[in-house]
Amino acid sequence: MSAAEGPLVVGVDTSTQSTKALVVDAATGRVVASGQAPHTVTSGAGRESDPRQWWDALCEALRQCGQAAHEAAAVSIGGQQHGLVTLDERGEPVRPALLWNDVRSAPQARRLTEELGGAKFWAERTGSVPAASFTVTKWAWLAEHEPDAVRATKAVRLPHDYLTGRLTGQATTDRGDASGTGWWASGTESYDEEILAHVGLDPALLPRVVRPGEVAGTVRAHPDLPFSKGTLVACGTGDNAAAALGLGVRPGTPVLSLGTSGTVYAVSRRRPADPTGIVAGFADARGDWLPLACTLNCTLAVDRVATLLGLDREAVEPGRGITFLPFLDGERTPNLPNASGLLHGLRHDTTGGQLLQAAYDGAVHSLLGALDRVVGEDGEDEKDEAADPSAPLLLIGGGARGTAWQQTVRRLSGRAVQVPEARELVALGAAAQAAGLLTGEDPAAVARRWDTAAGRVLEPVERDEETLAGIAGVLSDAAQLLERGTDTR
Repeated sequence: MSAAEGPLVVGVDTSTQSTKALVVDAATGRVVASGQAPHTVTSGAGRESDPRQWWDALCEALRQCGQAAHEAAAVSIGGQQHGLVTLDERGEPVRPALLWNDVRSAPQARRLTEELGGAKFWAERTGSVPAASFTVTKWAWLAEHEPDAVRATKAVRLPHDYLTGRLTGQATTDRGDASGTGWWASGTESYDEEILAHVGLDPALLPRVVRPGEVAGTVRAHPDLPFSKGTLVACGTGDNAAAALGLGVRPGTPVLSLGTSGTVYAVSRRRPADPTGIVAGFADARGDWLPLACTLNCTLAVDRVATLLGLDREAVEPGRGITFLPFLDGERTPNLPNASGLLHGLRHDTTGGQLLQAAYDGAVHSLLGALDRVVGEDGEDEKDEAADPSAPLLLIGGGARGTAWQQTVRRLSGRAVQVPEARELVALGAAAQAAGLLTGEDPAAVARRWDTAAGRVLEPVERDEETLAGIAGVLSDAAQLLERGTDTR
């Protein structure tokens, strides 16, 4: 390992499938060591993981970092949002964690919305309308289906809280991740006693919300950890807030993330409250806000279409008059949970490559529609980059490296597209948060100093209004069919 210019910090990304750790030079942002280890998730409607696997994966990822991790002065954990971790009196999991993509609590989400004042109440109180992904709905599901587990629970945590707690021995969380629970009031930035009482959750079971820039604790001595005792631990945050830190985005800069699902967000100085439920009113990890919208069908859905056609995912061809809505898992934006994929405009001369391009178009149309709502949350009085249509869209996630994705986003948005060279942005954001503890800097400013958003900029092209109008027309005409969906089970 070559000599570092500044102190070393560790940033961790504990995601759905694996845990990654980066050791970063706080002065330059150079990654000097890295490690990764997997964990398992159950399949089907119920998506669960044993939190102890996350700890084992963290220890293994840090072990792979070698001596560099031992020299680190601070560490921070970024993690998958919303997951419900229930612990007993010994701090051991009562049962496997219910993950963000466990959809069994959809009935509880609808019921909670109705029982407590409707969508407007929830949006104004928490910034978001309950969805099956949110932690409050998972707790309601657990209370209904596994009351013994609820009675055995002496502490409730989010995934990143669980790992931070094992590092420090303290019960802590941060505002960014807390804002995705459904029981944190965004207006007062405190736990909402009315909502907690309604779902039967004692606030004493919840962790303390650590302020941005505050030290959450120090690392306890542990034989499986390479850290020196007393290493500083930052509060950590959820994965989307960590990625925003990792990019160092300023208020208003739009971000599109292309993964299994798609997300769009922009840091805002205004507290979001969207009663439609499409925009989630999350807090960021700094003191601002992170209005965010999510589509369920993104890279995985388009790859599935490519597989069905027997094509490489890049084998797209231009074509007109074809609309393919790849709503293979239902859809959240637009809100069509029962929908399935829909194809319109098929002709004898239609090629497989044209069908594949239509699938890309359908997925990106949903994302851009969500982006319009996210940007609209800033309001016209916000003097930031979101109001400037010439500002590049930051394109991140696994799909961002694909030429077909890049060109489709560019063509349908009519905007410049910037693809950062930096990868592992969640872990880099956590590292920037850890570095901020040492330097006293805003973590986003740390990431900007590291130049993490630097990358190739694709110049704008004329927006493809014909394709956008065609997709919007099919969506409107097929609304009743899409809402009814199909039941193949």
